[in-house]
Amino acid sequence: MTQLWTTLDLLEATGGAIDVPFGANGVSIDTRTLRPGDLFVALIGEGRDGHAFVPEALAKGAAGAMVHRGAPSGSRVLRVDDTLAALARLGGFARMRTNAKVVAVTGSVGKTTTKEMLRTVLSAFGPTHAAEASYNNQWGLPLTLARMPREAAFCVAEIGMNHPGEIAPLARLARPHVAVITTVEKAHLGYLGSIEAIADEKAAIMTGLEPGGVAVLPLDSPLFPRLRDAAGKARAMTFGTSQGATGRLMEMQADADGSGILAEIAGHEVRFRLNAPGRHMAMNAMAALTAAHALGLDPQAAARALAGFIPLSGRGARRKLALPAGTALLLDESYNGNGASMRAALDVLRLQPATRRIAVLGDMLELGAAGPSEHAGLAEAVTQSADLLFACGPLMRNLFDAVPAHLRGAHAGDSAALAPIVVQAVMAGDAILVKGSLGSRMKRVVDALDSLAAITEGAA
Repeated sequence: MTQLWTTLDLLEATGGAIDVPFGANGVSIDTRTLRPGDLFVALIGEGRDGHAFVPEALAKGAAGAMVHRGAPSGSRVLRVDDTLAALARLGGFARMRTNAKVVAVTGSVGKTTTKEMLRTVLSAFGPTHAAEASYNNQWGLPLTLARMPREAAFCVAEIGMNHPGEIAPLARLARPHVAVITTVEKAHLGYLGSIEAIADEKAAIMTGLEPGGVAVLPLDSPLFPRLRDAAGKARAMTFGTSQGATGRLMEMQADADGSGILAEIAGHEVRFRLNAPGRHMAMNAMAALTAAHALGLDPQAAARALAGFIPLSGRGARRKLALPAGTALLLDESYNGNGASMRAALDVLRLQPATRRIAVLGDMLELGAAGPSEHAGLAEAVTQSADLLFACGPLMRNLFDAVPAHLRGAHAGDSAALAPIVVQAVMAGDAILVKGSLGSRMKRVVDALDSLAAITEGAA
């Protein structure tokens, strides 16, 4: 395999200087996951300066480190003006030199799952590189590009935002051949102010499209006309259930474990099993298959490949918990939460054949003044889907008070306080949904349930 970054490449890409020449076969920003041969990039983040970890990185086998201060002369360092800016230049250089077809995905809900579906599909057609986890911000997108192997035939990038103006520069860096917008919902409403402003920010992904590129848009969205207008002269393909969609969901036979799907992709009828339950997952699949078609790939082969998709931890992963009297089912949706994704996850909970359906829900953040009403507005969905609600955080108090009294399990101010309460309450036969914004730290509840199961298995 060709070396990812030679000394000359590193110098040309970043404009930096190297004392002791070195090349690298990977790029890392975290010594905990660094592999021998990686270039360690010393980024400065909230409360942590990567420069302090350079000695550790080198001791663990890093090929060298990218720094903008503090390294002694004569060491294996790449000196740059600013490590974050130089990482962006490194990503831009990787994008410039690649022959890979690039797909970029954004959206209020479903972007990471759609990215992973595309990874599954495109891997059936050639070497595919995709973002890890939710690496979609000002360091995550450049890092994804900088890690792209020279041999890649496809690259799937994810682009996210919290504030206005964040998507356009990332889109211009990625320069996608296909840009996908999964949904437009009331996420980050506190920072953007209106659903229309959210749509405009998501639409900014299309400003980075390569000449002749394709925008893949959600036809069923009320904001579709606004998105289509923003696409301008760019070629657009659509997905949804509506007549005329390029990727159209025609039939869906849902069960607790997934869905049997009949779809039409640009006039080609495809049938496949999606091993991820819920209508929202089927819509993500339509977006992925439409993007694959936009790349000129065979819809039948793409649909067959998609049958191998497995949901990620924190985003719909399902697992059995061994308890003293039997098993319970955990639905791990702990990574994020907004109104649309909460309702979608509750729909999946309702499908589960369980003795009790338990919803453990954490605050949905970044909603601004709409926060209390958005939380209380989930009461009907919870009432229809759950037998018991455990709520976490001050905003979720609005939901806890809005549901009927017989559904109220407990409310706690944070996930650390709620986790032991949930552990005490669960029983064999339960289906337990855990969901909330990342900042609500609902993974603490997931970890506590996993630990309970591990202790039970150890005792057995």
